[in-house]
Amino acid sequence: MSIKRIAIAFSGEGSNLEVLIESLHQKTFGDFKVKVVAAITNNPKANGIKRAQKHGIDVIMIDHRAYESREAFDEALVAEIKALDVELMVLAGFMRILTPVYTKQIRSINIHPSLLPAFKGANALERSFDSAEKIAGVTAHFVVEEVDGGEIIMQKSFDKSGMDFETFKEKIHACEHELFPKAVIEVLG
Repeated sequence: MSIKRIAIAFSGEGSNLEVLIESLHQKTFGDFKVKVVAAITNNPKANGIKRAQKHGIDVIMIDHRAYESREAFDEALVAEIKALDVELMVLAGFMRILTPVYTKQIRSINIHPSLLPAFKGANALERSFDSAEKIAGVTAHFVVEEVDGGEIIMQKSFDKSGMDFETFKEKIHACEHELFPKAVIEVLG
């Protein structure tokens, strides 16, 4: 049985990080087992640090504010990831726009709180809620140079009619938590 090594990057609460660890780490899927070898954050105050440590996952801190440019940060990030020898980077609320320094070297997937290609970029959750669209959802996709422009792996949608913003946000997070582990397994399989 092969071991598929992944790392997870996050910037904030870490709810997707924790769901991914609980759903995937040391679990077997067909002929492979997933090992989360590290969690990487750019935010020394991220709550996700405690979540990762609670599960015994090493946390690597790379504070983007210590670098003079996005490219310099990405170089440091790429060096850390290459040292981990992972098959896949999983971006779970990693709030950085990545440059080609990263995207051309590291195979990564991301989760986005809209049905791409709609509402790419920042504030997607709010823009999706405020739109006239009746159907909303989340997208797991590959990370490429264009923000939220990579090939779609899978999506999950729901009817948002009649929802207030808090209910909508909870539903988006529930969809992310359901879809993202499945997308990781699909890509690794």
